[in-house]
Amino acid sequence: MTEKIQFKLNGESVQLTVDTDRMLLWVLRTDLGLTGTKFGCGESFCGTCTVLVNNLAVRSCSTPIKYVHDKEIVTIEGLAKNGKLHPLQKAFMDHDALQCGYCTPGMIMNAYSLLKKHPHPSDAEIVEGMDDNLCRCGAHTHIVQAIHVAAKEMGGGL
Repeated sequence: MTEKIQFKLNGESVQLTVDTDRMLLWVLRTDLGLTGTKFGCGESFCGTCTVLVNNLAVRSCSTPIKYVHDKEIVTIEGLAKNGKLHPLQKAFMDHDALQCGYCTPGMIMNAYSLLKKHPHPSDAEIVEGMDDNLCRCGAHTHIVQAIHVAAKEMGGGL
């Protein structure tokens, strides 16, 4: 069914008339041109498509657009402010927490949600919180290190 859906996207109000069962991932990438959110498995297993909905990590490949009506969405493009990278983005770059980079947007968005819950996480909390985001390149130790560095830089504030 086609309906008007409104939500806040990276701080801006958006209104679209779309099929309400269409997945958020495709609305973001195709309709809105935000290609930072990637398609991975299409079944919510890999985490590549992770975005924030009301500051919670959500798999956009399996989230119908009707779910985000009147909510706030943040994509990887929305983390940087005034041309300055978010501390998580900077830490991932500075600590080589990426290789091919395909999973990185989903990793960063999931890490953001994790730090909202645990501003000063232990290694175990990071590993557990990031466990559902897959990286085939094997940058896991660097990812844990980057999240620690970002958490310290942010001082508990996002």
